[in-house]
Order: sequence, then structure tokens, then C-alpha cells
Amino acid sequence: MLTLVLAYAVAAIAVPWALGGHRRAMACAAAVLPAGTAAWAAVRAGRDDLTARLDWAPDLGLVIDFRLDALAVVMLLLVGGVGAVVLCYAGWYFERSERLLTGTLVAFAGAMTGLVLADNLLVLYVFWELTTLSSFILIGAVRPDRAEDRRAATQALLTTTAFGLVMLAGFVLLGQAAGTYRISALVADPPGGGAARAGVVLVLLGAFAKSAQVPLHGWLPAAMVAPTPVSAYLHAAAMVKAGVYLVARLAPAFAGAGAWRPLVIGAGMLSLLAGGVIALRQDDLKRLLAYGTVSQLGLLMVLLGDGTRTAALAGTALLLAHGLFKAPLFLTVGALEHETGTRRADRLSGAWRRLPVPAAAAALAVASMVGLPPLLGFVAKEAALEAFAHGGPDAAVLAGVVAGSALTVAYGLRFLDGAFGGEGGPRSATSWGLAGPIAVLAAAGLVLGCVPGAVRTAVGPYAETLPGDPEYKLALWHGLGLPLALSALALLLGAALYLLFGRTFPARRPRIRFLDGRRAYDGLVEAVLSGAYAITKRVQVGSLPAYLGVIGAMVLVVPGTALVTGLIRGNGPDLAADRLQAWDDPVQPVLAVVVIACALGALRARRRLSAALLLAGTGYGTAGLFVAHGGPDLALTLVVVETLSLIMLVLVLRRLPERYPPRRRAAPARIATALVGLCLGGFVALFLVVASLSRAERPVGPGYTRLAAAEGAKNVVNLILVEVRALDTLGEITVLGVTAMGVVGLVTSGRTPPYPLAGQRGRAAGSRWLATPGSPPLGGSSVVLEAAARLLGPTLLVFSLYLLLAGHGRPGGGFVGGLVAGMAFVLRYLPGGRRELATALPLRPSVLVGAGLGLAIATGAAGWASGGFPHGEFLHGEVLDATLPALGEVKIYSSLFFDLGVYLLVLGLVLVFLTTLGASLDVEDAEDAPDGSEAS
Repeated sequence: MLTLVLAYAVAAIAVPWALGGHRRAMACAAAVLPAGTAAWAAVRAGRDDLTARLDWAPDLGLVIDFRLDALAVVMLLLVGGVGAVVLCYAGWYFERSERLLTGTLVAFAGAMTGLVLADNLLVLYVFWELTTLSSFILIGAVRPDRAEDRRAATQALLTTTAFGLVMLAGFVLLGQAAGTYRISALVADPPGGGAARAGVVLVLLGAFAKSAQVPLHGWLPAAMVAPTPVSAYLHAAAMVKAGVYLVARLAPAFAGAGAWRPLVIGAGMLSLLAGGVIALRQDDLKRLLAYGTVSQLGLLMVLLGDGTRTAALAGTALLLAHGLFKAPLFLTVGALEHETGTRRADRLSGAWRRLPVPAAAAALAVASMVGLPPLLGFVAKEAALEAFAHGGPDAAVLAGVVAGSALTVAYGLRFLDGAFGGEGGPRSATSWGLAGPIAVLAAAGLVLGCVPGAVRTAVGPYAETLPGDPEYKLALWHGLGLPLALSALALLLGAALYLLFGRTFPARRPRIRFLDGRRAYDGLVEAVLSGAYAITKRVQVGSLPAYLGVIGAMVLVVPGTALVTGLIRGNGPDLAADRLQAWDDPVQPVLAVVVIACALGALRARRRLSAALLLAGTGYGTAGLFVAHGGPDLALTLVVVETLSLIMLVLVLRRLPERYPPRRRAAPARIATALVGLCLGGFVALFLVVASLSRAERPVGPGYTRLAAAEGAKNVVNLILVEVRALDTLGEITVLGVTAMGVVGLVTSGRTPPYPLAGQRGRAAGSRWLATPGSPPLGGSSVVLEAAARLLGPTLLVFSLYLLLAGHGRPGGGFVGGLVAGMAFVLRYLPGGRRELATALPLRPSVLVGAGLGLAIATGAAGWASGGFPHGEFLHGEVLDATLPALGEVKIYSSLFFDLGVYLLVLGLVLVFLTTLGASLDVEDAEDAPDGSEAS
């Protein structure tokens, strides 16, 4: 099952990349995996549960559990089957290849598959948020130039994510109360107590938001700006079912809890009735279907949250039926808009002549939606009425279901009338690429309605876990009885409502705006922004010293006070003089004096460049301390980092005034600043002393040394980074990659990123040292710098490769190697500017960042695939051990591939900083030149 989910991730990238130039082939290829998923689920229907488990970090309780049971089978049939049809439809719906949309739809299908199969609350939450992210991209990124699309995407993201966090808090409460996060174990032995009850309420709130229950429904109608395939798949068949699915999953355990039924039944009934009323007032056919979806989701919430066997049978059957009638209706609207240019009912007339096949399929889908035999919708509705037809407290629920069904009939008739009614023009041919998927889905509802036994086989095992009438079965005919009479009553009432209120196009505006989700959302967002502005105006005063002072003061107040109090009470270590040693080597106090002198000098410096040089001096002095302590790797890395940081800082400082502005702070403020700084420094020093003297366990360093000896490695630092704790390193370089994107977005906001393009050439006049010298970023040309760049650049690149290859047994590694390689390009940039950098750099920096991160991930994935960690041998194997001409004995370990990924990513990060902080300044200089030429 994990392989299936990973296959979706691969397909989401590979299919658009390989077939992006052929939109229809790409769409059909993308549909293969969802179709296979649906076929696999159909084969597993009625069989025993299937489980899988991946022990990621079992000592920490990090495991990934998957489970395929009857409820998951129904959802996979929906997610896979409808997804495959919608993807095929998208190939004919769009006029051009939509790689982003196709890939994201496949990724969404994978996220929904993982959500359905997850048997762990935390794993379910991860996939839950992945569906939210996919929805955000599909709504807003396809047409990002439209403000309405961006607003709708943001509303969907904020609403579902905010309540997803609420749901996560509920998961934590439930998991802690039960002692397990495994869903099957939690349902088998549900926890009790106040924490569990609170957790259930929080989980329900998250489910209500995801399934667009009133009053959290506003994001769903707004999302109708998305392309029709997105609406048909996410917002009719799959994503909006996630909340309903979660309620169904937990109902066997918590349906009897105190707050469960009032919340679920109340929210479901309100959504059922309110959604139906609002749908009856819509002219935009997609918005009509959206509010109809809100109504139907309310009915599903009532049925699957009721906690009885008959209601569960009805709910699971309706869950399947809803996807098979609502998705084709959305696709029908897409075909209408594609052929006629509009989807407004007051502008359409006689479209049934132009689209006869979609019209017939839509009529079949509406018949299932309103509950006409022999469709699956009728089977589900009969079971729903039977579930509440026994009087008592269920009488009110039964009345609500009948009223909601009547409203469904009314807006279903309004849809058909608005979409296909009226006088039409001549008959025209419809593309089967658009009409075929609509017909397939609508016909599926008819076929399954005629064979309810097949549906019963799929959903029966889930319903059997709930109490209730054990004899009731899904069937087309149960004889004359109350459910059949109520079903006929709902049809008659619905037709009357349509005749009275649904035939007017455009609809009359209501005098009172009822449950306007958009206005409520806008008001809430405005209130939050106003509150944030009011707080920020008082807290964010725009002074960096003030911010640092507040942080330092809080450190002194909380941990500082605790540290001093513990020492006074004698709870700390013995700080006797005989236990402390001033230094281990005479060079250490000398270097300490250098560091202190540079820090004090930076404090007193009045020129920005002088302060930057003195700060770099503190770093170089610290590197010397690393050397004295026997850490050449750390020292080499710090020297290169300090050098690169100094260069980048100088590139920025050239845009600022040479001197600092005169200090105008009053004496009390200066005294307070000095006091906080001294106290904070004293706290850090005292904390380090206490920490070093408080060691109660053996240090881990010797263990790493023994492990390095066993692996044949002499560089313990690099062994830790690329072998023992490679997963930590992967997370860190991922952060570096995100940082690179953030720097580009921040520095180049509002203009084209000034990346040097591969193959870019400038004027060749001027220097015999450089290939294409341009404008030196620091002003004025320097023959010395040009010669150094040409002579030392290749040497530094070779040295960086040596550091990369030597990292296993000698000082070096991918991180420091990438930094040294970055220095080589900095040397080319300083005397020649961005034109010279463009010549020296054959690729965009982003390519290096992506390639490095991808190589690191691929190396780790290969190690995991070969047996998992620490049993997988890929990261611990010896690839080459030979004596090569001119190189001598060469040993290459498989961890080198991971280190190479780090090397490429760090080099790309340095070049990103250089091309944004440096080359963008060159652009500004050129723009500032009076004649528009490049400034010197």
C-alpha cells in the first residue's frame, strides 16, 4: 500500500514531464494509476482486511500503518474510478496542455488514497493536509492572474487548514487518552474521559470544515472558480468526502458519546436544508451544484454519523452514488461552458439540441440524485428513510430528510431546466472526449442501482460493525411501506417547490441574505487583519535593538533566573576552582583576546565596512579555536563561511551609506542596552560551564569514533553528516533549498530575477584575463583581481572536488567542498560582474539546488529500498577500491553520492545569493545610469 501511494508521487511528476506536449495522451496516461487503484479495490471488496506497516523510527513511536477495509474500498472506488474518468475528460476539456493541473490532480489522488488507507491518526493528518495543499494549487495556480481565483484558493486553504489544526489537537487528545494513535485499535477500544470527549469535538470541527458543513461552507461555492475537472473531482467526488469519511471511520467508537449525535445531526440537518434552499436561488449552474453538494454532504453526515447499521448502509451507498451523479453533473456544466461560452442558466436556451448525449446523461444523473428507481440514488434514499422511520427521537430527523429530499428534487429540476430547457438551435456533434466521461459515470449509477447486491457486498462489512437491524439489506424493492410513501411525497413536494420558486431565471434576490458564507469569511478576515495591525503597530516598533533587547531580557528573566536560583540553592554542579581550567593550550587565550578585541572594535566602529571586517575577525578567531581543539573540518568550514558572508555583506553595504547615522539614544537606553548585553553574555558563559560540569552520562563522541572505525572512516564529522544521521542532514539541506527560494522571492520581488543565463555573452573588450568582463560590482577594474580569478578559480574548483572525495577519511566533505566551489565563482564575479559570472556558470543556480536535493533524496531512497535503515547497505557500501594512474589508491563509498548532493545544493545556494544580492545590484546600477548604459 505504501508502494501504491509512492507510485502516485512518481506519476505526478513523470507523466506531465514525459507527455506534457500531448495533452490527451498525458491525461489518459495519468488516468491509468487511479483506474488501477479502483480495480484493485473492486477485487478486494468483500474480503478480509488488508494491513501494512512501515517501522520508520519504532523506538520513537514513528510508524506508518495502512489498512484496507470495507469503508476504504468504497472510498477508493470513488477516488480511483471518478479520478480516472475526470483525468480523461480533462484531456479534451482544455485547449492546451495543462501539466501543472494534471500532475497536481494525480498527486491529489495519491494524497486521498493515503488518507483513506491510513490507520494512524497522525499519518491521516499528513495526507489530509496534502489534499488541502493540492486543492489550493488547483484552485488558484491554474489561472493565477485572476484575483477571484487567488481569493477562492486562499479562502479554501485558510478555512480547511485552520480547522485541520483544530482536528490535529483532537487527534493528540484522543491518541494520548487511548495510549495509541492507531485508528483500528482506538475504534476497538475507545477511550473515555474529558480529554477524549474534547478530542472528539475538535475532530468533528475539522471534519465539518473539510466537508463544507454550515456555517463553515463558504469556501466550497467560492472554489467553483476552479476549472470544471477540479470541481468535479475534488469538490464533488473526493476531497469534500474526507470529512464525511472521517466521521464514518470514528462513528463505531464514538457515536454513543455525549456530544457526538447533537453535533453531527445538527450540523448535517442544517447543511441539508440550508444548502438546498440556497441552491434553489442560483443562476450559475456550478454554484447551484456546489450548494447542492453542501446539502448532500449534510445528509451524508447525518447518515454516517448516526451510528446505526441501516444508516451506515444508506450512507455508504449514498457516498458512492453521490460521486456517480454529482461528478457527471459538474462535467456537464463544463461541456456546456466549453460549447456555449457560459454556464449561467439565464443565458442558456435549448442546449439539449447541441449536446444531446450530455443532456441525456445529466438527466440520468439528476434522476439518481432525486431518488428515482432503478438508480443507485434510489436504493440509498430508501435505506436512509428506513433508518429513521421508527419514530421516537428519529421522527424529527426523518422529517428533515424528507424536506431535504424535496429540496433536492426542486434544485435538480431547476438544473435541468436551466441547462437544457428552452428553444434550441440546430443539432451539432459533441466531442466524445467530453460526452463519454459524463455518460460513463451516469451509467455507472444506473448499473449499480440494478445490482444492489454488489454494493451490499462492498459496504456490508463496515455496516456490520454498528448496532441496528441485522435483517435490512440494500435492494430496489422492499414492498409498499413508509419509506416508499415518503419517497413519493418528497418527489411531489419537490416538484411543487420547483414550480413555485425554481422556474424564474434569473432568480429573484432574497430580501434577507441567508447564511452568506462569503460575507462572514470576509468579515472574519478583516477583523483578524485589523487586530493584527493594531497589535503590530504597538509591538513592532521598527528597531532591531529593541527586538533583541526584549528577547535577551526574556532569556534572562525565565531560564536565567532558574539557573541562578538553582546554583544558589545548591542544585547545580560543583563550581570549585579545582574543577575549572582556564585553557588547554596557550594559543587559546591569545585567540580569545583576538575575538574579544574584534567584537569590541565592531561595537565602536563608525563605518559599516570596518564593522563588517571586524565581525569577520571574530569568526576567523573562532575558527582558530576550532583548530586548537582538533576540529579542522569545522575550522575550514567556518573560514569559508565567514569569507563568503563578508563578500555578500560588502555587496549589500555598497548600497548603504558609508557611515552609521549618529546615535541619538538617551543615556538610560544605552545603559539598559549595555546591561542586557553583559548579563546575557554572562548567562551564556555560566550556562555552558554548568552544562559541561553537569554531565551525568557518558558522552556520545566515543561511540561515533568506534562506529567510524567500523566503517573504515577517519573523518567522524562527515560520517555523522552523511551516514549516521543522514536524515537530519537531508532535512537541513531541504531548509537550505527553501531558503534559496525565499531569498530569490524577497530580493527580486516586483522584477525579473537577475539570473545569468547559460550562454549569455557580453562585450569582449577590455581584459585579457577575463572572458566577458562587465561592470565590476565593487566599482573600478583591478588587474590583480582579474588575474587571481583566472588563475585561482580552477584551482579552487579542483580543491573543492578533492575536499568532496576526501571527506570519508580526511578533512573535507560535500558541505565545505560546495562552499569552496562557490568561492571560485565569487572570484570570477568580483572583477567581472554578472557578465563574467554568466560565462563561468553554465547552469542556473536553481538547477544545482534542485539536482543536489534530488540526488540526496534518491540516495537515501535507494538505501531504504535496499533494506531500510540501518539494515540497508547502500549508504554503507564500498563502490570503488582501486589504484588509478596519477591518482594512486582511490576508495569511493556509496555515501559519496549523498555528499555530492550536499555539494551541489550548497554550491547552488551560494550562487543564488550571489546572483540575487550581487547581480541584482548590477541591474540597479544599470538602471540608475543616465544614458541607460551599464554603470561602472
